[in-house]
Amino acid sequence: MKCLLCENLSVFHICKSCQQTFLTPTLTKRKLLPNIEVLSFYKYSEIKDLLHTKHSDLGFYIYSILATNALKEFATAFTFANPVAAIAIDDLPQSGYSHTAILSKTLKSSSIKPLYNKLRAKNRVSYAGKSKEFRLLNPRNFELQDFKFKEVILVDDIITTGSTLTQAVQALQTQGKEVLFCITLADAAL
Repeated sequence: MKCLLCENLSVFHICKSCQQTFLTPTLTKRKLLPNIEVLSFYKYSEIKDLLHTKHSDLGFYIYSILATNALKEFATAFTFANPVAAIAIDDLPQSGYSHTAILSKTLKSSSIKPLYNKLRAKNRVSYAGKSKEFRLLNPRNFELQDFKFKEVILVDDIITTGSTLTQAVQALQTQGKEVLFCITLADAAL
């Protein structure tokens, strides 16, 4: 097959050379609430076309590559006194897989335990391309399934206005969970 970026022959959908050249993550931080940070690894504008593959068969491979490049090293270096749950935002499979579950799975380490099907939106409205006002008027209404971990890392692919992550944090806090921070692949504000 050909690399999606350089079009040279490659075993991977994005060759190792392009992964090193174009997909080297740069960690950035953004405050979501007074006490919650969002860690992002790419500027949205840098990987926008790759992120748009998420609801296609190709997206499974692209998200796996992005997750490995961005999250694997972070997960290995992260330590905490006790195991922490990685909860993917609305990890409902679409097109045969869940892009947020791929991200969460990549965080698996001695300190981080990915959990699945724990935080689902009851409101299925799409926020893509919508204003902050629209997002606030159409909340996700997250439903949380019980799990034993107290400390949580929330995982999503993109942060735009922060309304989805804010609603998710509030849903977890209502159930007595402590959100340590949120992780996204990309920050659309950068």
